[in-house]
Amino acid sequence: MRPTGRLHLGHLVGALNNWVRLQDEYECFFMVADWHALMSEYENSKALKENIYDNVADWLAAGLDPDKATIFIQSEVQEHLDLFMAFSVLTPLGWLERCPTYKEQMRELKDRHISTYAFLGYPVLQAADICLYKSLVVPVGEDQLPHLELTREIVRKFNGLYAQVFPEPKPLLTQFPRLPGLDGRKMSKSYNNFIALSDAPETIMKKTQSMFTDPKRIRKTDVGHPEECNVFEYYKIFSPEDKNDVAHWCKNAERGCTECKKMLGERLVKFLGPFQDRRQEFMEDKKKITQILEKGRAQASRVAAETMKEVRHATGMVACPTK
Repeated sequence: MRPTGRLHLGHLVGALNNWVRLQDEYECFFMVADWHALMSEYENSKALKENIYDNVADWLAAGLDPDKATIFIQSEVQEHLDLFMAFSVLTPLGWLERCPTYKEQMRELKDRHISTYAFLGYPVLQAADICLYKSLVVPVGEDQLPHLELTREIVRKFNGLYAQVFPEPKPLLTQFPRLPGLDGRKMSKSYNNFIALSDAPETIMKKTQSMFTDPKRIRKTDVGHPEECNVFEYYKIFSPEDKNDVAHWCKNAERGCTECKKMLGERLVKFLGPFQDRRQEFMEDKKKITQILEKGRAQASRVAAETMKEVRHATGMVACPTK
């Protein structure tokens, strides 16, 4: 994840819950993608360090265990940039320019100066991040599938030109890959349409009241269409025990949207309470977070160094074999 700000509910249901499960099934590497963050936040990068601690505290509060998985910072493992360079020389510009997420970001982020070489090439750095650890599967949201397919194309080209160094990684989609934001678009820090995992109860209540609802329900007496309502999606995920009642109220115009959103806010506050208590414990002990990241850096560096030895040998940049 990129440390570009506070994590939100979309990160929890779209990634973190899945990560916690995966650490018991795979050898996992969870990376703070600070180089990726710098690509869009280079004009305002002073908050990166604090964001890293803030984000990792969320990871740990969600249940990531440094004894089960490797948790580290991207820029502290030099080999990410080394493999990025090796992959860059293989990647045609056309592959990058047709990436749908790149086009979307260029349209949406009008307040950022992101028409840069690095931002165009960030899917190649993603490919390096994945392949450096010879990843077999990658937990992604559906919006990241084009990037993963680009990774697979780069892998095929590298293996075809040089040697069979890398496996082709496969996607591992989550149950809820895309959580709608307050305005109906994908929940995103870039769009400022999110409920943060660290938001205070009063903030959660206020943000919930601002949510878009069923566009066809103008008045309280109008019948609603819950399956078309942004708010109902949240009930299905965060308060499934209420969804049948909510659907009934909505379809029969028994309660208004304001009351429905107030109730949702209360459910979200209750849902996040235990998580926020655990999170606060980690934020009060940043030395422990530093130790976890240092342990992860050492583990990641050992694997990354071995992979780059193979890459250098395959490309002819060193004369001696690695094994």
